Amino acid sequence: MQPNSVVPAATIALDHEPVPPAQTVRGEPTTAAAALDAFAGLEVGVWEMTPGVMSDVETDEVFVVLSGSAAVEFADGRPTMHLRPGDLVRLTAGAETVWTVTETLRKIYLVSM
Repeated sequence: MQPNSVVPAATIALDHEPVPPAQTVRGEPTTAAAALDAFAGLEVGVWEMTPGVMSDVETDEVFVVLSGSAAVEFADGRPTMHLRPGDLVRLTAGAETVWTVTETLRKIYLVSM
């Protein structure tokens, strides 16, 4: 991103790829991501997942849901998070999760570089 600029994060085109078979739990979900900028040791980007269910191991991340809906379950028994537009979420590195996306989910993320 150029300084003092704007990116249409809600509509920017993303190139989707199938979720790897080892992570696919149900359905045929795809994901896409685009790193948009970096500052203060953080990468800022857009990530999207289509409907389906996948497992993941998280990194330290903060994100804001732009669109869609999903449930994120934790292997350690923490309460399931139900994500909707406008939600601000914090995930911890190493958390084992299962994402159930019911409506294509798009988020803006911040992760350490």
